[in-house]
Amino acid sequence: MNAFLATYARHIGSWLPEMLQACIGTLKLTGASFLVAVAFGLAIALMRTSRSRPVRGAAILYIEALRGTPALVVLFLVYFGLGKLEISWLTFSSFTAAALGLGLVGGALLGEIFRSGIEALHQGQMEAALSVGMTPVTAMMYIILPQALRIVLPPVANYAIGLLKDTSICSIIAAPELMLRAKDLASSSFLPMHLFVLAALLYFVMSYPLSLVVRYMEARLGHGR
Repeated sequence: MNAFLATYARHIGSWLPEMLQACIGTLKLTGASFLVAVAFGLAIALMRTSRSRPVRGAAILYIEALRGTPALVVLFLVYFGLGKLEISWLTFSSFTAAALGLGLVGGALLGEIFRSGIEALHQGQMEAALSVGMTPVTAMMYIILPQALRIVLPPVANYAIGLLKDTSICSIIAAPELMLRAKDLASSSFLPMHLFVLAALLYFVMSYPLSLVVRYMEARLGHGR
């Protein structure tokens, strides 16, 4: 154990600045992926609650396809597969491909979360909004979605915590994030255990504050109900 810690004492001064810089990349990737997932998830939730059977069917197909496909496979399809088509606007950088791939997978998960929040509200609220002259779109925007947000906020925040940790698989396509930097340093220093332990600690430091926020939100929203 002393030898293990002594290795940190010798190398931490050079490792830590690079790892902290990589943490910024991880947070940026998490934020971008989360925004993509929310956009797709909201669209899928609205499609799932549509009265049109083909629209609902398309949403169900998307959810089942993305939930049944490993995220790593989706990343490969976006980064390598679309690039093979040789279409300029379908050729992405590793960061963009990672954010889009994780966002597509997350959209299927959030779609079901958002749908459950919308359907948890009494149907009479939509009927009341329509009866006073609101269109279905404005009723959804101003009446239904704000209330559904309160319901889905804790599970969405939990998804964000999981997403932060899932960004580690994006090192496979060389996305600039923490795990990629840890692997690079491990290959040059031949000290993989030390680097991956340090990476695990940094992931914990980034995710633990989010978990505290989730607990706070759950307590406040539970008290409100």
